[in-house]
Amino acid sequence: MKIACLLAADFEDSEFQEPYEKFQLTGHVVTVIGRRAGQELSGKKGTVTTHTDRAIGEVRPEDFGALFLPGGYSPDQLRSDEQMVGFVRDFMDREMPVLAICHGPQLLLTAQRVSGRRMTAWKTVQGDLREAGADVVDEPAVVDRNLVTSRQPEDIPQFVAASLELLGS
Repeated sequence: MKIACLLAADFEDSEFQEPYEKFQLTGHVVTVIGRRAGQELSGKKGTVTTHTDRAIGEVRPEDFGALFLPGGYSPDQLRSDEQMVGFVRDFMDREMPVLAICHGPQLLLTAQRVSGRRMTAWKTVQGDLREAGADVVDEPAVVDRNLVTSRQPEDIPQFVAASLELLGS
């Protein structure tokens, strides 16, 4: 399956790298999408560096089977970009798999697609989700139809397992 990964600088290193590698190892193709193609992006801890494969203006949601939203400061930067938010909204509206960890659900908040959804996120994002109408639980990985959410780097094994199960791998 082709997985779109929306990413900006200062992402949480492990929340990008570990799922990215596991998705690739299980046969999925992950495309890193940013504001510009070929842009070098470093994680907030400085242990992981990657490059964007494509620019948001070059891709369409229907080109992919799933969406991956790592945490860190990346989601907060990306949610100011209407193209990024529209991309997320389209995945949610089509009930396509969306895999969001830590601060990743901030993009879902801005897309106004959390009301009535059972989900989790980083502890400071949980209150925002609740205020927007989500049913927030404090669990390592939460699956609600097409949506997988997790809280933090320590939850990566459960996040990856739930994501791969949803993807059928």
